[in-house]
This record gives sequence, C-alpha cells and structure tokens, in this order.
Amino acid sequence: MKLSKRQFALGLAAAALFVTGVAQAQTALDDIVKAKKITIAVPTDFPPYGFVGTDLKPQGLDIDMANYIATKLGVTIELAPVTSANRIAYLQTRKADLVISTLGKNPDREKVIDFTAAYSPFFQAVFAAKNLTVTSFADLAGKSIGVTRGAIEDQELTKVAPASADIKRFEDNNATVSAFVSGQVQLIATGASVAGNLMGKNPQLNTEYKLLLKDSPNFIGVGKGEDKLRLKVNDIIAEAKKSGDIDKMANKWLGRPAGNLPQ
Repeated sequence: MKLSKRQFALGLAAAALFVTGVAQAQTALDDIVKAKKITIAVPTDFPPYGFVGTDLKPQGLDIDMANYIATKLGVTIELAPVTSANRIAYLQTRKADLVISTLGKNPDREKVIDFTAAYSPFFQAVFAAKNLTVTSFADLAGKSIGVTRGAIEDQELTKVAPASADIKRFEDNNATVSAFVSGQVQLIATGASVAGNLMGKNPQLNTEYKLLLKDSPNFIGVGKGEDKLRLKVNDIIAEAKKSGDIDKMANKWLGRPAGNLPQ
C-alpha cells in the first residue's frame, strides 16, 4: 500500500510521540534522585495503616513503609494524604511518585498503574483480650464471637468455627464493635483496619490478634511504565523481607508478622 506524504508525516509524528512517551515514563526514579526528594501518597484515615496521631502527624504501617523507602533511597520525603477515591489519580497526575495506601491489586487497576511486590498483609481475623486463650479455631468452642452479617469475615468464620461456637451477627461494623466493647461478645471477627481503630480507641480492653481468617496483601502503586522505579522499590522490599524489617513493621502495627507475601 502506497502512503501519501501526509500519511507518512502523521506516522512519523505518532512514532515520535510514542518514543517520547516511553522516555518520559521512565524518568521518575531519575527525577527523585536528582531532586533528592520523593512524594508518597499515604492514608490518614485508615488505622492502623495510616492515621493522624495525637501529635497531629501521620503514623501507621503505611507511613513507616514510606519513610523506610525514602531512607533506603537516600532522599527526603513529602507525605501526601489521600483517600481511597483519589489515591490512583495522584499517580496518574504525577502528584505522587508512589502510593502506599492499603492498595490491592486487580485487573482494572493494572490497566492504569503498575504495582510493586506486596509489602504488607491486609486481613480479616479474630481478635480478643490478651487474657483470653485462643490459639486455634477449636478454642472458639463455647465462646461468643461478634461479626458483621454478610461480611467476608462472616463467611470465613462460618467455614471454620466449631458447631458449639456462639456466632452473634450484627447489621454493621459499628454495632459489631459496640457489642465487643460493651462485653456482649468475648471475641470479634473483623478486618484489620476496624480492629486497629477499635484498639486505638479502647486501649483498656487489651485487644490483640488471635486467628487469621483471610489474607489480602497490599501493594505499592507506581506510575504506569515506571519500571526503573518499580524495580528499585522491589529491591528495597526484597531486602526488607530478608532482613526481617517487613515483619517488624507488621508486628508493630498489626500484631502479627507479614508472613509469605506475593511478589
């Protein structure tokens, strides 16, 4: 097929734009090193992963991970508070170099951003007071457990709880938490964030992690095509797993080690 001069010129322009786009898509790590600064989007309303402490500064597992990566890169850090609704947009509009905000990986998100290896677990579990001995699901026999009706933790708990366990279902998380705090139930089956918020507001209960129901790991979001930055962060995560630093962060904020996380 013979191309006209106009078609040929348009083809060259498109190719040039493609090459330029690829080149620009690979500049994030170089830009960070040159500026000696990285901007990382983090949650501030999702304990224990990210929340504002009594000193009005962000803290939590995701904030610790963000600071860890900045330290390993040898650069200063700017934390950019985000919500679940706008965290991906921060990457797309280059308002942030990374998103560390309890980000799960799915096919739709993979179309618009890239992901590093997993850095922390996000999970549903059974929690109770430290002085209540529960080391296996068999230990739930004869005990009362509060759970939100129809939630993932309800489905998972139903599969593994012994027949004699007294599962009390409530209509929403607030009602489930209230039942546990008021002593209506001995244990609570819920997500890590709800449990973290509960423990933060009610330290007198001495609540701790007891049994895992379901794991859903968190990944770090990277701009689409930023392979150099993604691979560098993957190296940092791999070393942190090897050194035990990932498990230390998980133990500090979640009360359990990170365990085996996907690459």
